[in-house]
Amino acid sequence: MKLTNFFKKEKKEIKEKKAKVIEKKEVKAKEEKPVEIKPPKTREKRIDLAWKVLKYPHISEKATNLVSQNQYVFKVFNKINKTQIKKAVEDLFGVDVVSVKTINVLPKKRRIGKVSGYRKGYKKAIVEIKEGQKIEIMPR
Repeated sequence: MKLTNFFKKEKKEIKEKKAKVIEKKEVKAKEEKPVEIKPPKTREKRIDLAWKVLKYPHISEKATNLVSQNQYVFKVFNKINKTQIKKAVEDLFGVDVVSVKTINVLPKKRRIGKVSGYRKGYKKAIVEIKEGQKIEIMPR
């Protein structure tokens, strides 16, 4: 009999302690104000988001020939869509984007002696901008 009473007293004490802890948490939750996160409004803050979309400009013979047609080629992250690419280029370079075309370049099989493997695949975006505007990709 004594052991059962002992355990019952312990259970009551534990329940009382838990109730006090819960009350303290509720009081703290009421006192704290939620933090509001606002989207960036200025151009400088939006430029910081462009690095999450664009990796770097893709420079090749074909890409340099496309510059005469107001088209620029960029390597982008694989899960990025056309609207995100358009916003990033407009914010970063301050130009008007007319169209965006994307290409998924598949990984190529490569072999060195007995060892075979794959070269990484990537996503490429061809961005056409308004006539009369330019993007300075290579510094002079």
